[in-house]
Amino acid sequence: MSTETETRPFEAEVAQVLRLVTHSLYSHKEIFLRELVSNASDACDKLRFEAIGKPELLGDDGELHIEVEFDKDAKTVTVRDNGIGMSRDEVVANLGSIASSGTRRFLESLSGEQQADARLIGQFGVGFYSAFVVADKVTVLTRRASAEPKDGVRWESDGQGEYSLRAEDIAVRGTSVILHLKGDDTEFLDNWKLRDLIRKYSDHVAFPIRMKKQKDGKPTDEWETVNDASALWAKPKSEISDDDYKKFYKSLGHDFNDPLAWTHNRVEGAQRFTTLLYIPAQPPFDLLMGARDERRGVKLYIKRVFIMDAAEELLPNYLRFVRGVVDADDLPLNVSREILQHNRQIDRIKASCVKRVLDLIEKLAKDEPEKFKTFRKAFGSTLKEGIVEDPSNRERIAKLLRFASTKGEGAEQNVSLDDYIARMQPGQDAIWYVTADSYKAAAGSPQLEAFKAKGIEVLLMFDRVDEWILGQFTEYEGKPLKSAAKGELPLDEADKKKQEEVAKEAEPLVKKLKDLLGDGVSDVRVSARLTDSPSCLALSDYDLAPHLARLLREAGQDVPDSKPTLEINPAHELVKRVESESDEAKAKDLAMLLLEQAEITAGAALPDPAAFVQRMNRLLGGS
Repeated sequence: MSTETETRPFEAEVAQVLRLVTHSLYSHKEIFLRELVSNASDACDKLRFEAIGKPELLGDDGELHIEVEFDKDAKTVTVRDNGIGMSRDEVVANLGSIASSGTRRFLESLSGEQQADARLIGQFGVGFYSAFVVADKVTVLTRRASAEPKDGVRWESDGQGEYSLRAEDIAVRGTSVILHLKGDDTEFLDNWKLRDLIRKYSDHVAFPIRMKKQKDGKPTDEWETVNDASALWAKPKSEISDDDYKKFYKSLGHDFNDPLAWTHNRVEGAQRFTTLLYIPAQPPFDLLMGARDERRGVKLYIKRVFIMDAAEELLPNYLRFVRGVVDADDLPLNVSREILQHNRQIDRIKASCVKRVLDLIEKLAKDEPEKFKTFRKAFGSTLKEGIVEDPSNRERIAKLLRFASTKGEGAEQNVSLDDYIARMQPGQDAIWYVTADSYKAAAGSPQLEAFKAKGIEVLLMFDRVDEWILGQFTEYEGKPLKSAAKGELPLDEADKKKQEEVAKEAEPLVKKLKDLLGDGVSDVRVSARLTDSPSCLALSDYDLAPHLARLLREAGQDVPDSKPTLEINPAHELVKRVESESDEAKAKDLAMLLLEQAEITAGAALPDPAAFVQRMNRLLGGS
């Protein structure tokens, strides 16, 4: 056997691509282990496939596996597999050129039904070269499954522009990749570090990944499997118990509680992928982070190899509570986040994920009311954001929303829009609502009085997102959504005539209040809303609700100043006192009190609370 060493240059621009891989393509050095294990798994997949037609390739070593080993003295990490291996020509073709992929060549050599059978065999591109992220020299020892021991090959390179080749006697088939670590990357010469990375990135690779057992800090001769060696989501659902699903969720979501529900689906056809998505029983700790921070929770795998936390690319923000796994067959392993953001395949996967989650929530709403109640309490407010964020699914989301109402059970948000429509009064053509910053503020709003008197149900909306979503959610099932606090109330002819009579009779009072309040209001008018309270604010259709304007100002947002319209109830004793008060100072105090209490009930912040207190004290003191 010739042991002559041959030195060859990499093909064109390999050094430049290596620099790109080393410094740009991988943001975390630890990725090298994922890539090498993935390639080893790929090699095992290839052999398993070829052995279907040539079982002799397996010989007496039929248990395909991957071994990871480290040597502190030599400062090496070795990833070894007993897969298909490579011949000398394959080594030159696959390791001498960035553009060439052994996996791609393998897939292209198949045809017809064979291609369909080999869908899980990876197409991993430049993954091997990630070894140079942590190694200043890489040695590859490999022997093709069909070759003699003397036909083994030794490949070696420092990644600087050339590599060496020589024949080597290798007793067993497969490939060993030996990394000679750089001086600042010796952190990977650690048993627990390597085991942790295997569990993190490759736990569900379908072949056993073995490491030597340790005793007194030193490796023994005994190997043990350190990964799960089976992708739960890749198994038929008939083989997975509820306990299996729950255990997997707890390890996936770092949650001590069982999930509320889950959905597991395999999509076949032009694009193939598997989704296993969970709804937690309680809000994850990062739920309120929203879009301010990188979202996690849905892990992207490609052919059972963990790629990244890709919740931002796989689910919209309003479904950020979902945890789970997406495993795609048709994406390259070295896919970047930037590529994911402009990828049609990912768009289709994302649409499927959204559909599956909404299907699951609908199922809870229909078949499991107690679980749906738990879901509403945990994530009902978050789901509402989808009204704005996901117009294509707006109707589906709207059907799942629940609200408190004047005919509901206290603060419990259990009234659907369909429930509301089914209870609408004859002749009623709108869905009425009122917004506030708490249930008590909404339920106690004076704007509700006329609706209660007429038996018209009003939805009570007090989540912070309500006012925001209602800016774009203006209609449901052909019924407009209208605020009880905005615009003019629709009145029948009898009510309209009565309102006109009361307004005409109160014209002197209205003028007096306008004079007393001056620039503090944009208008004063007789209210059709009030039956018991003395006053309330009325907003135009485009005004911000006072409680929302207050919250925005507290958050440092610029909110344009606007003067409120004051509506009064001329029959109320306090309003009558203004009308009869001859002392202008007392009359002004009373007028300001009407305005200030209307602002308070609307959730606005008083511009001068001290003046309000002094005014109250004067009036209560009779001075």
